[in-house]
Amino acid sequence: MAKRKRSVVLASGAVLAGVGVLSAAPLARAAVVEVNYACKTPIGDKSAVSPIDVTGEKSGSGYRITMSWQKGVSSSPVELGAGAMKPRATVKVGGADSGTLTVTGAANQAAIPANTPIKISDLSGTYTPRKSGKVTFTPGVLTIVALGTTTTCTPTNSPGPALTLDVTASGGGDTPQPQLPQTGPEDSFVALATFGGTVLLTGAAGALWLSRRAR
Repeated sequence: MAKRKRSVVLASGAVLAGVGVLSAAPLARAAVVEVNYACKTPIGDKSAVSPIDVTGEKSGSGYRITMSWQKGVSSSPVELGAGAMKPRATVKVGGADSGTLTVTGAANQAAIPANTPIKISDLSGTYTPRKSGKVTFTPGVLTIVALGTTTTCTPTNSPGPALTLDVTASGGGDTPQPQLPQTGPEDSFVALATFGGTVLLTGAAGALWLSRRAR
């Protein structure tokens, strides 16, 4: 009986230890957000709404950020053949860090029929933390290049962050800029003085060698 109780205690301890490990893991919270797009197209203004998901995966010293659309956006009055459409988008970086990340992806593999919502493939980019802390990622502007034309879709509903990561910058913070050697007059003077001293030492050594040889 005592042995059985001891096993239960050990198992409970293992479970609690596992919970501790999970709670210590970096924060990675994702949420699908609805984005209302206002699109400027070659044939006029269009609007579209799509749920968007942003995910992050550790990749070396940074993170691979992937943006996914659950619905198609905009459309084309003519069929877009395979490889005719190339999308890219921006992701707004906020929280502990700031900036804009550009995500890109492959061109459409299959033809897109005319007047059909364009399904955007997953777009990815690499984010390297410059600051440590909780960093948010919010869907930004979508750009579609097709048949020599460009369509720009801008969020109009101020969507919230679709992903939050708890990151650590390389080296624990901003990387200090290396100090370059100075090239001012003072350095030139020091260099000349050093050169002159070397010449004097060389001359003295030569004179000493000659005097010893003469003896």
